[in-house]
Amino acid sequence: MLSRPQRITRGIDYRTVVRRGARRAGAVHIVHVIDTGEQRLPRFGFIVSKAVGNAVTRNTVRRRLKAICHEASPRVRPGADVVIRALPVSAATPFAELRRDVIRGLERKAAL
Repeated sequence: MLSRPQRITRGIDYRTVVRRGARRAGAVHIVHVIDTGEQRLPRFGFIVSKAVGNAVTRNTVRRRLKAICHEASPRVRPGADVVIRALPVSAATPFAELRRDVIRGLERKAAL
């Protein structure tokens, strides 16, 4: 699980990353990455809308994304803020494929 310092919690931080960050669309997600230049752990935020499914489905997708980011966080550059927006197809995507797609998105945006 991601620790508190590794989570984006404020709305202004989400908006900054989504509006100003580099964007890469994958098959099941969209990743936004911005480099803050600060010397701290990378932070992650997740956007899972009602289009993905009901509350149980959305929370399952969010937990999967958190697990993937927790695994990848040691390789993400310090000071990076990452926001991942889950697309509706992510609810039916197997974990291995979701993981592969998210890691590919992070690599392409030079977060890793």
